[in-house]
Amino acid sequence: MKKLLLCTAVVGGLAVSFCGVASADPQLDPIVNTTCNYDQVISALSAQNPMAASMFNASPQQQDGLRQFLAAPPAERQTTAEAIRSAPANQPYLPIIQQAFSTCNSF
Repeated sequence: MKKLLLCTAVVGGLAVSFCGVASADPQLDPIVNTTCNYDQVISALSAQNPMAASMFNASPQQQDGLRQFLAAPPAERQTTAEAIRSAPANQPYLPIIQQAFSTCNSF
């Protein structure tokens, strides 16, 4: 699952280039403790970064990874989110993921 999520990094580290400024210490609480469902996260991503959403929606593997992440219990999400955050290649994607998860309850 972690491999899929590294590509998905929400939601969450798509295997494509996005614009974004990495945070030195992105907050994981909104991601780990989200009450949002898949559609809410994708709606937030689509509203905030249509290019990222388009690329995400073109990847069944990334979609499955997000579904698995959301279905996991918070302890497992925490472990996965920490792995994603610690991977240098994911740094540009973290603000996109964090923003989508921080606002998905509005969608």
